[in-house]
Amino acid sequence: MRIAAFCLIVAAALPVPLLAQAKVPADRAEIGLSFAPVVKAAAPTVVNIYASRIVAQRLSPFADDPLFSQFFDFGPSVPRVQNSLGSGVILRADGIVVSNFHVVGGAEDIRVVLADRREYAGRVILADEAADLAVIRLDGAEDLPALDLADSDLAEVGDLVLAIGNPFGVGQTVTSGIVSGLARAGGDMGRGRGYFIQTDAAINPGNSGGALVDTAGRLLGINTSILTRSGGSHGIGFAIPSNLVAQYVAQAEAGAADFARPWSGIEVQPVDAGMAEALGLAAPGGVVIRQIHPESPFAKAGLDAGDVVTGIAGHPVDGPQELDYRLAILGPGGTADLRYWSDGDEAETEIVLSPAPDPDAEQSLRLGSGSPLNGLAVAALGPALIERLGLPLSAEGVVVTEVAGPSRRTRLRPGDILIAVNGLPIRVPEDLAAATAQPARLWQIEFLRGGRRAMVRLSGG
Repeated sequence: MRIAAFCLIVAAALPVPLLAQAKVPADRAEIGLSFAPVVKAAAPTVVNIYASRIVAQRLSPFADDPLFSQFFDFGPSVPRVQNSLGSGVILRADGIVVSNFHVVGGAEDIRVVLADRREYAGRVILADEAADLAVIRLDGAEDLPALDLADSDLAEVGDLVLAIGNPFGVGQTVTSGIVSGLARAGGDMGRGRGYFIQTDAAINPGNSGGALVDTAGRLLGINTSILTRSGGSHGIGFAIPSNLVAQYVAQAEAGAADFARPWSGIEVQPVDAGMAEALGLAAPGGVVIRQIHPESPFAKAGLDAGDVVTGIAGHPVDGPQELDYRLAILGPGGTADLRYWSDGDEAETEIVLSPAPDPDAEQSLRLGSGSPLNGLAVAALGPALIERLGLPLSAEGVVVTEVAGPSRRTRLRPGDILIAVNGLPIRVPEDLAAATAQPARLWQIEFLRGGRRAMVRLSGG
């Protein structure tokens, strides 16, 4: 009775034109409207992926604690096999499959099962943990069903979508929903960095790597994660847009072992209302450049700190992740149009799309057995290393790139920037070699970690 009364109240409150538009299905054809044709075309391209990897398991819960591990030896780790279950999508008839990095990354063995129960061994040919994407080649595959890619830039909130995958290992399952948000970004919205399509189509464990399909039966995105407190689906799922997937597949087919992104060389933040007023913008929008590397393509195009990037390649840019995404889908090579706001005026220019320059690649050093830091590898900091290690653009000097052998006792980590050894400043790798060539009973190593100055001392014996 309460439900009926509520419905009457709502109906009475609706305007007459809206009531006139509402109607029940008029004939059998309208009653029979179904997603079945879309599912029939798309489902054969969605596969189940079984991956196995060997991981090191420490017997003590304190083994990885940074405090206790300095004073106690917890013994060697014990290898164990870790299995994962996920989904993937066939994008090429000769066996190119796309899935999530967290499904197959580091896997020793990958088994891919098609909807028709055919099985193939798979191997990862391109993987990127940052974007949570992996491209897999199926051995001996040919004439497989493949899914076409949609243009994810044309997606709109409210578009109908289907999520296809293998949740909980129960078998292939299809859920329906809509695109409920675009340009979603942030660490809480997915394993990968960047920019996601949000959907309310139910995505559950095991759906990772599966397809988000539009009503034309094309791939709109790769399902990657959900926002949940309980572990179950609450109608907020995220998919990696198909335009980014297309760039990964193109680079994988070209033989790339690592994904190449155009380098921005800038640190930015979104423009809020207060900042927009101070900069003379009519409304909040774009990203303001906080810091810029001298070799940045934006610097070479004439931009400086304080300028606001408002669009690239004809698309608006309103956040750091969106800028990274736009550069990634363009890929290295060529140029892109850029809109920006500078000194109270809107301007346009062109930037070159290229990876971070690495002029100091040859300036690297690995200390040998004659050094107290035997096994430590360092390199001179250049733009490429700054980007790879996630260091501030202003970082300079000598950075640790690998810690192996006896040098592990220093507790140094890749990304640490060396400042001095026994009071001798370290500016280039050769300075470190010279400093460690001098005998000493006690070694004092000063370094930067996460922007904070730190020190480690160890005996020379």
